[in-house]
Amino acid sequence: MQKGKVLIIDDNKGIQDALELLLLPVCTSVVSIPGPKRLIPMLETGEFDLVLLDMNFSAGVNTGNEGIYWLKRIREINPDIPVILITAYGDVELAVKALKEGATDFILKPWDNQKLIATVQAGFQLRWSRLEVRLLKQKEGYLKKELNKENIPILGNSVAIQQMQSLIGKVAKTDANVLITGENGTGKELVAREIHRLSGRSQEILVTVDMGAISDTLFESELFGHVKGAFTDAREDRAGKMEAANGGTLFLDEIGNLGLPLQAKLLAALQNREITRLGSNKAIGIDFRLISATNRDLTAMITEGQFREDLLYRLNTIHIEVPPLRERGTDVLLLAEHFIRKFASRYDKPNLHINQQANEKLQHYSWPGNIRELQHTIEKAVILSEGPVLKPDLFFFKPLGAAKVLKDMTLEEMEKNLIAGVLQKAGGNLSLAAQHLGVTRQTLYNKIKKYGL
Repeated sequence: MQKGKVLIIDDNKGIQDALELLLLPVCTSVVSIPGPKRLIPMLETGEFDLVLLDMNFSAGVNTGNEGIYWLKRIREINPDIPVILITAYGDVELAVKALKEGATDFILKPWDNQKLIATVQAGFQLRWSRLEVRLLKQKEGYLKKELNKENIPILGNSVAIQQMQSLIGKVAKTDANVLITGENGTGKELVAREIHRLSGRSQEILVTVDMGAISDTLFESELFGHVKGAFTDAREDRAGKMEAANGGTLFLDEIGNLGLPLQAKLLAALQNREITRLGSNKAIGIDFRLISATNRDLTAMITEGQFREDLLYRLNTIHIEVPPLRERGTDVLLLAEHFIRKFASRYDKPNLHINQQANEKLQHYSWPGNIRELQHTIEKAVILSEGPVLKPDLFFFKPLGAAKVLKDMTLEEMEKNLIAGVLQKAGGNLSLAAQHLGVTRQTLYNKIKKYGL
């Protein structure tokens, strides 16, 4: 039987002592207060699993109205906490009124010890059930998002892709942590989804977290969850992404964007296999498969003091490098055909096909934006097409004539210049610029802040 923390509100010290003595063996802890004045602060600062509430506190009053009033206040603060009302003055009408207001049960003084213990244990079970239902509803929300996402297969016949597919097949059967690296747009999230699909956890949820889109202030709330009142907008208890991923897979995308203080908190959670919700002191065990991804060189970041070496070891049990599109040979044409079929169906343009000259143009381009750039290029060509044949002039891109300049630039310098150029073309419109870059608005904002643009 799972134990919980009980709060007793009764103005009789003898009753408090008797209840504590009786309940301590079946509870994790029992806290007593003599009246309701401290009730609200206690509930807001302490995490209780059940409340035993006396119904009368004023001398000479035995109507039970005080208990009903405080029952309503408790329900306003946290409707998930079971409340058992206890009084020396009880009748059927009062009991019915209390139950209608949300009381879990109603016990008369003097009580039967075994019955009271059974009632408290039933209250704990109700508490766990309510919390489980809340977590299941949250998981349902994640599942709906996953179901609404397009299931894109990993396509390709190149040696690089076949080797990667072979490694995915071996790794997926284990619970080993996986770090996926590769340039922007290569399909790192597809690799994470494929690992989850082939794993023993495939029937459970895959929870994706864009680490580049989470601000420092929201990190703990997003990953670890929070309890009601933990901060200004915390209006109810909420499970974090780690708790929601229990039994399934947690995918941390853009892990290289995480700051050092937050890296320490993430590492502690992964090492201890438990988290504590923001505003709570109750540890919650976590069990999930961890997959991370980044387009950054974490080894170089360690040298520069920007990434924790011990965290990299924790993430990098198995490393999968996703090859850039320019190294995948004729996979470009295979992927182009896939996107042509997809967008021809979406825009109601049947029987579209690409001619030889356009094929050659696609294959000779270096694709710095990788598969994401190819997808956008094909979509634009399909939209602009006026006949069944997609010709070279429908594909708008420029081969990189500035190769010499780029060769002397770091990856971060190239990224900064790219973002600056897109922002200029978008007239400073962040939403439009983010759409062109294929990132979220928050990620773009973080990049702008990072590069001082």
